[in-house]
Amino acid sequence: MNPPIGLEAISVRFFRQESGSEPVRDWLKSLSPQDRKLIGEDIKTVQWGWPLGMPLVRPMGGGLCEVRTHLESRIARVLFAFKDGQIVLLHGFIKKSQKTPKSDLDLAKERMKRL
Repeated sequence: MNPPIGLEAISVRFFRQESGSEPVRDWLKSLSPQDRKLIGEDIKTVQWGWPLGMPLVRPMGGGLCEVRTHLESRIARVLFAFKDGQIVLLHGFIKKSQKTPKSDLDLAKERMKRL
């Protein structure tokens, strides 16, 4: 799952469950338009600027990375991996503690295995 490196934007897609649902898309729809815009801008920055590091992108190990978005009064994370030269958005959540919860990491890793 190597990321592409080049001068063009990397395609972004949502992880899709067998049922057809796209959990990150559904999560984004539950947020305010302003929050969606900020998260979308950060994902677009990753899409056009890869490779990137901190403070926007943090590697989480095993090919998993997170996009770190600072919203008005909270922090959002979108966990992603690369598959077939594309960014696949695996899991999104609002961070409530300093450390990324193990349950959120485990969920993203499980989805990454299913790619």
